[in-house]
Amino acid sequence: DLKKVPGNIPPDIVKLDLSNNKIRQLRAKEFEDVSELKILNLNSNGIAYIDPAAFSGLNNLEELDLSNNSLQNFEYGVLEDLYFLKILWLRENPWRCDYNIHYLFYWLKHHYNVHYNGLECKMPEEYKGWSVGKYVRSYYEECPKDKLPIYPEAFDLDKDDEEWERHKEQSVQTIKKHGVIVTVIG
Repeated sequence: DLKKVPGNIPPDIVKLDLSNNKIRQLRAKEFEDVSELKILNLNSNGIAYIDPAAFSGLNNLEELDLSNNSLQNFEYGVLEDLYFLKILWLRENPWRCDYNIHYLFYWLKHHYNVHYNGLECKMPEEYKGWSVGKYVRSYYEECPKDKLPIYPEAFDLDKDDEEWERHKEQSVQTIKKHGVIVTVIG
C-alpha cells in the first residue's frame, strides 16, 4: 500500500520491485540514491504522471516495468538518463495518441536496442487500437506528395514496423543517389 517511493532504499540494491502499490506519480529524483539499480518494477500502481527528472541518476538501469498503470504519454526528458536500458514494459496503459506521444515514440526509435511492448493507442476513439508507430506515421499522409519525394506515392498505413524500416532505408539510399540532404525538425 505504498503511496510514494520509499526513501530508505539501500544504495547498493540492483533489483527493486514496487509493483502492486498505490504510487500515482513519480517525483523528480525519486531514485537518485540507488544508482546501481538494474531492474525496476513499477507495474500496477496507477501511475499517471512521471516527472522528467524522476529517473535521474539511474544510469545503470537495464529493465523498467511501467505496465498496467495510468500513463497517457511521457513528458520530454523522462527517459534521457536511461543510457543502458534494454527492456521497457509499457502494456496496459491508456496511451493517448496526440502530439505528446511523439517524444516516447521517437526516443524508442532512436534507441533501437531497447525492446519494448504495449505501445498501443487507447485514446482518442478514432485511433483506438492503432500502434503508436502507425499513428505517428499517419502524419506523413497529410504532407503534399510533391513536397516529400522520398515517400511512396501510395502510402500504406498498415505497414508494420519492419516494412517501415525497410522503406526508410530505401528512401535514404534514394536521397544519397540524388545528393540531397534532408533534415527533419519537429
